[in-house]
Amino acid sequence: MTTTQARQDSLGEATLGELAEGLRGELIRPTDPSYDEARSIWNAAHDKRPALIVRSRGVADVIRAVEFARSEGLTLAVRGGGHSIPGFSTTDGGLVIDLSQMNSVRIDPDRQRIVAQGGATWADVDAEAQAFGLAVTGGLVSSTGVAGFTLGGGIGWLVRRFGLAADNLVGADVVTADGRYLHTSADENPELLWALQGGGGNFGVVTSFEFQAHEVGPTVYAGLVFYPGDRAADVLRGFGEVASAAPDELSLAINLTTAPPLPFLPEEVHGKPIVAVLGMWSGSLEEGDAATKPFRELAPVVADLFGPMPYVAMQTLLDPLFPRGMRNYFRSAFFSSLDDATVEALASAHAAVPNGVSELHVHHLGGAMGRVPADATAFGTRDREFILNVVARSPEADGYDAAVQWARSSGASLGPDAASYVNFTGETNEDIVRASYPPATYERLVAVKNTYDPTNLFHLNQNIQPQ
Repeated sequence: MTTTQARQDSLGEATLGELAEGLRGELIRPTDPSYDEARSIWNAAHDKRPALIVRSRGVADVIRAVEFARSEGLTLAVRGGGHSIPGFSTTDGGLVIDLSQMNSVRIDPDRQRIVAQGGATWADVDAEAQAFGLAVTGGLVSSTGVAGFTLGGGIGWLVRRFGLAADNLVGADVVTADGRYLHTSADENPELLWALQGGGGNFGVVTSFEFQAHEVGPTVYAGLVFYPGDRAADVLRGFGEVASAAPDELSLAINLTTAPPLPFLPEEVHGKPIVAVLGMWSGSLEEGDAATKPFRELAPVVADLFGPMPYVAMQTLLDPLFPRGMRNYFRSAFFSSLDDATVEALASAHAAVPNGVSELHVHHLGGAMGRVPADATAFGTRDREFILNVVARSPEADGYDAAVQWARSSGASLGPDAASYVNFTGETNEDIVRASYPPATYERLVAVKNTYDPTNLFHLNQNIQPQ
């Protein structure tokens, strides 16, 4: 008998029946026809078998599920969009709270506020907010969940103009480990709000997020430009030089990748190393060409696809490259400059890429994100100009271990002082978590954890352990 079956059997049918009857949503068990679909997550590197899945329809379901997990001693996983790279949104033998049915988004255009439920994705948010010409910094892939993205910080195409998603979080509704339903804002439980702005899912189930929105779109100047792979070092150096003068309205990234077989790329480069600079100018459209031009002249151009496009199109541009069902492992590192040593390390990692779907992203930060005081939120690192995200992927199990090893060595090549970003970290241990936050921030997070989750019920995350 499997662990999952044993755990479910030990609960008893009467106990499970009582739980199911108390839910407005659905209780899914391993014997149900929908179980395999319900237990699967975006990252196929994690194939786990929870004992129970509560597909919540509202806050009352979440409260009941939290109380049940606590009383029965079940490991608890919380799933928003389900994109967790380390697989925190599922568990073997425990209980999963699936928020995917709680995905409504409400816009207050007069106050420029966005209220999104905990199961909403950025596609849900952008569809509603852009009807009013509003946006907040969202995920680079539109199927990313609002919850995990925001709780870890939230780096996207508006990060230099408006800061992280977490910087724009002005309120939240939270179910805590003892089953309480709390609202947090600058006036109510403010220390909890501070912890939610970068401290991850350590403090409860966030059932609703309220953001300060901004006027963006509906059309922006955005896209990508491709350069030959053998010019990676030149492009990286040039990117670093021109990035220092970039206005806040411009957020860009370099993608060291393999050319896909797409019609806008010459056939002779298909399947070969290539470098893409991609990003978005969110200022006046008339200024977009001039603002992005320095980044579109870094080396001989293979294809230039920058131009006016809908904001929602830019938000979904990378979606086809990150489908559900691939094996994913990320490593991240903040760093200060694209100096010669860093450029050499990145170019070498690009040359050693293990397959055609693994790649390196270098995202330019600073701007509004860098001007937020270090203690204003729980987000750990604001004084570095760039972040590296090493994306190791494999369509099948064969080759995945080699991709992971490549990612680990590529991330380590930037040196031991390159702090990690919790959203882009494919594994967890205490050292990685501590290194993701300044010491004073970490100790403050521990104090919040002691207050709201002293038994560490919410430990499937980049875990802040109570003391």
